[in-house]
Amino acid sequence: MDTYSLLREIADSWVLLAMFVFFLGTIIWAFRPGSRKVHDDTSQIPFRNEDRPGDAASDTKIKELQS
Repeated sequence: MDTYSLLREIADSWVLLAMFVFFLGTIIWAFRPGSRKVHDDTSQIPFRNEDRPGDAASDTKIKELQS
C-alpha cells in the first residue's frame, strides 16, 4: 500500500471521527447549563458603556465572572 492510500484511509475514517467528536464537544461546551450567565454578560459588552466610560465596579464584576 502506498503512502497516499494509507493517509487517505486514515483521513476518511479516524480523522473524520475525531473532527466529529470535537464538534460535538464544542456544542456541548457552548450549551452547558452553567454558561448562560457568562454568555448573557458577553452579549451585553457592546451596550455596556453607551453614555459614560466604564467604572471600576463593572470591571471587577467582569473579572469575577471570568474566573
